[in-house]
Amino acid sequence: MSEIIIGSFLILGSLVILLAALGVVKMPDIYLRMSATTKAATLGISIILISTGLHFGTTEIISRTILIVLFLMITAPVASHLLGRAAYLNKLPLWDKTVRDDLGESLRNKQATEKEQEL
Repeated sequence: MSEIIIGSFLILGSLVILLAALGVVKMPDIYLRMSATTKAATLGISIILISTGLHFGTTEIISRTILIVLFLMITAPVASHLLGRAAYLNKLPLWDKTVRDDLGESLRNKQATEKEQEL
């Protein structure tokens, strides 16, 4: 019975990672690609790691698996955010149908505030 659960988790994790790969191919700009990839790949790798922990079943392996999953959940979104910000500051274009540009508004407000403080 446990082999079926572990196998199901492995297949589910692989499908989620495949979804991340499709996001890279289908999304129109780098910002949406990073969003799809980070979310789906982190979830997919976490599911696969959980199935690995269940397969070996020792306390040591399960605790390491939990720590690795927590580390991934903390670091992957932060790294993606920083890469997206660097791409924006290097003026990589947004998708034509982008509705909001929150970072651009924030940077303009910051520049306006700095100019007011100089006066």
